[in-house]
This record gives sequence, structure tokens and C-alpha cells, in this order.
Amino acid sequence: MGVTGKILVLILAIGGGLVYKNVAQLWADLPAPKLDPQEWWGDDAQPKDYEAYLKNSSEVIGNRLSYPDKTIADLKKRLNRTLRLTPPLEGVAFEYGFNTDYLKEIVEYWRDDYLPRWREREVFLWQFNHFTTDIQGLRTHFLHLMVYDDNKVGKQHYPVLLLHGWPGSVREFYDLIHLLHQSNLDKNNKYIFNVVVPSLPGYGWSEGTSRKGLGPAQVAVMMRNLMLRLGYEKFFIQGGDWGSVIGSNIATLYPENVLGYHSNMCNNMSPKSLAKGLLAEFWPSLFVPSGFEDFFFPKSNELKYLMEESGYFHIQATKPDTIGAALTDNPVGLAAYILEKFSTWTNPSYRSLPDGGLTKRYKMDALLDNLMIYYLTNSITTSQRLYAEQYAQAQRDLHLERVPTRVPTGCARFKSDIMQFLDVQLKDKYTNLVHSTYHKQGGHFAALEVPKVLYKDFIDFVKTVERKFKIKTL
Repeated sequence: MGVTGKILVLILAIGGGLVYKNVAQLWADLPAPKLDPQEWWGDDAQPKDYEAYLKNSSEVIGNRLSYPDKTIADLKKRLNRTLRLTPPLEGVAFEYGFNTDYLKEIVEYWRDDYLPRWREREVFLWQFNHFTTDIQGLRTHFLHLMVYDDNKVGKQHYPVLLLHGWPGSVREFYDLIHLLHQSNLDKNNKYIFNVVVPSLPGYGWSEGTSRKGLGPAQVAVMMRNLMLRLGYEKFFIQGGDWGSVIGSNIATLYPENVLGYHSNMCNNMSPKSLAKGLLAEFWPSLFVPSGFEDFFFPKSNELKYLMEESGYFHIQATKPDTIGAALTDNPVGLAAYILEKFSTWTNPSYRSLPDGGLTKRYKMDALLDNLMIYYLTNSITTSQRLYAEQYAQAQRDLHLERVPTRVPTGCARFKSDIMQFLDVQLKDKYTNLVHSTYHKQGGHFAALEVPKVLYKDFIDFVKTVERKFKIKTL
């Protein structure tokens, strides 16, 4: 070998070593970052004496917010302004978005049937105990259901934090709350829970921030602070959508507080995980239980679906205030924008139906309850800003997807959800993945669509955690 050849070999060896080093660094686990538990998000300047602030702001206030008749009357007037909706193309159902013929039917029902019964719906929404408290400068709303001592007798008793996502709200969890909190519904049920269901910052009745930087990691800090304020040092977590991300962040950053993390949208977006997902398609039988291959493969179908359904995501991650301005004080547009997600994210085949299949899996009143929360609280813009904050550089620099989550983890997959991840992908992130299930019925909004299935899955997870980790009722 001549000198030139030796130099070439040396260059290739060095280059190969650098590539290997860079890939190894890209795939390597990272330590958990330290986030400030006192980071301030309120409009006022952060108090100089934070301990005094905690003492003075720790009061939890019961609330029953009601809206005056003039607010409901104004909404009704706005719902009359639908005459200029552009008709759908011939033969098009939901493939181009929300079918405007069906939108007119929904608006008519909302205006002429639902709104006259609004006071009844208001009573329904306030059937649980609603509270607010100040967390890091922001008024934070939550439901809190505590178990009386008499009801704990003979029961396994734990706190659980339920976390919603977008475009959902605390309303998604109402049926699940009953199942978790009222064990007398089933004599054979040995579990009962103290249930905490917050509205995320900027969602529903929780105040949004006027400062940049409140992303899912910082929201995780707030949610953990809320649980500590309520006296829960250890608790279970259940969540989907943003609730999955935020719940995962709590479990990652504060494992000492989390008994177990259960999600109906487990994911791992690390480079290593994504590479494994692509490679697994060549040998699916090695990675997926028989009969569930179509949850994951072919990946081309999943990518196509994500491309078709992620337009909202790009808008909200880059221009949340623009789409927010278009939807504010525009109840018809808001209905189309939000309810479309409850169609296609429940089952992609519903795009071929003229009514989007909305009432196949949900009651229209439940969908309108959720919509009313966004409209009455004027929270569409502040809720969407979470997308932009997630993809801001400061949030990406935390690299939480590469920080192992070591608490007991359970993942429930519902076939029609937006995306799915294999166990081999999830175990890189969730090192104690002790519960992994597949459900052929259900989509993205499992708590609202199939609450009994989600409840059973969660209870099975809790039982597994008890057995494997010897935890005891609190």
C-alpha cells in the first residue's frame, strides 16, 4: 500500500470513528435536567420572599363559575350567522375537513336544543368539586375528589393525577372519574382513588401565562407542585396527548413522587427509537404479538396518515396566535376546528362519512360540553401556544426524550390512535415498562370514548405495580 493509500485508510478510520462517536453521543442516555420549581409565570414580578408567597397563596378555593344569561344569548346570536358557509364539493364527506352541510346541523342542534338546556349542562359540569389555587403565579383550576375514610375500608386506596390534552379538557374524564372514585359501582372492585384533574395552564379555567417558555416540561413542574400542595407526596399518573407528554415529564423529573405512569399514548421520539421503528418493519413478527401487526405496519400508512392529519400541528407550533385570532369569538369556526379532531382521531375511516362518525362513539352533548369550555373561557389561543413552546429551542435543549424514565410504566394502545410505538422503542425510554396492552376498539380520546376499557387497563396496571414493586395503599 502506497503512502496515498495509507493516508486514505487513516482518514477513513478517523472519519468512521468520528461518525461512530457522534452517533453514540446522539443515542446516549442523558441525566435529568434540573428545572426551577419556583419559576414564575404570573403577570406580576416574582415575589422576593417566595416562602411567604407560598404561605399566602396556598389556599385552595372552591368554585362554581356560572355564566350570565347575556353571554349565552350572545352565543346564540353568533350561531345564527352560518348562511355564508361554503358548500362541500360533490361526493366529499370529511376528506377536505369538516363537512359544512353537517356543520349546519350541529350548529342548529347547539343553538336550538343544547343552549336552551345550558343550565342543566352547567349543573352536569359542576357535579364534581371544582377548585382553584395559585401555582407559580398562575391561577390553576382542578377537580379534586377525595375518598371518605368510611369508603376506604377494605379498599386499595391511592391518589391519581389525570392529565388531558388538546383539544380536550377535564370533561373528557367525567366517566372515568366516576369509575375511579366510586368503587361501590362494582362490588368486586377493591380499588378507590383520590382523583385530581387539573385544567392545564391556558386551558379551560386555568390561567395562561404572558411569558414565553411555559412548555410541557415547565407544566410538569406546575402539576407536581399542585399535587404537593394538595398533600400528595406519591401518586399515580394517567394521561394521553399532552397529558402523556406532561405525565412522562413528571415521572422523569420527579420519580420519587410517582408510584406509576400510565398512558394511552406512550411515545419515544428519540433518534434511536425512530430508527428501531423503521428497522422493525422488516421483521414485524419479532417485535409485535401475533394479531396486532396492523397497529404498527406498514409504516408508510402511518406516515401518510400523519402527513394528512398534522396540518393543525404545524400551524399551532409556528403561528398559534394567528389561528387563535381566527377562532376567537367565532363559535362556528371553533366547532369545525375542534370537532373535526374528534372525528378523524377517533377513527380515520370516519373521513368517508358525511357526518364524520361523530355520534358513533360520542354523545353530541359531551362534545358540545367540551366545546363550550373552550368558547366560554376564551382559551383556544392560550391552549395552542403549548405547541409552540414545545418546539422552542429552550425546550428542545432539555432532551427529555433521551432521559430514562425509571418509574413503573404502563402503555395502553388503542388501534385508531394517531401513532403507535413498539415495546422495543418504548423500553429505551421507559426502563420499567411493566404493562403493555393492545385494544382493537378505540382511538385518541380513549377516556371519553371507551372509559370502561381504559379504566380496566389502568387497574390492571396498578395491580402489576403492586405485585412487582410491593407498594402499599397510602
